[in-house]
Amino acid sequence: MQNTVLFENNNTKAFYTMAWISFGISFVGTVIGLYLLDTTLPVKGFFAMSYLFTVSSCFTVAKVVRDKQEGERLINKVENAKTERLINEYVTP
Repeated sequence: MQNTVLFENNNTKAFYTMAWISFGISFVGTVIGLYLLDTTLPVKGFFAMSYLFTVSSCFTVAKVVRDKQEGERLINKVENAKTERLINEYVTP
């Protein structure tokens, strides 16, 4: 039986760096925009809380989708290993 890797990471370090830098720039830009927004403090607070909730929800959705995909990949590997074992037992003389 082959040794298989449960999780393959195809992203480069540059991709991770770019993702975090763009996240940081967008976060700082939003904070500056909220600070410079000409409105009352409660409205700014509402926008800030909505923004933070949206960002945290995006991270949660991304994690849930990734976890589901990894779980399905593991289940498929287990099923394939069982099938291969059965074939080896009953088909191979």
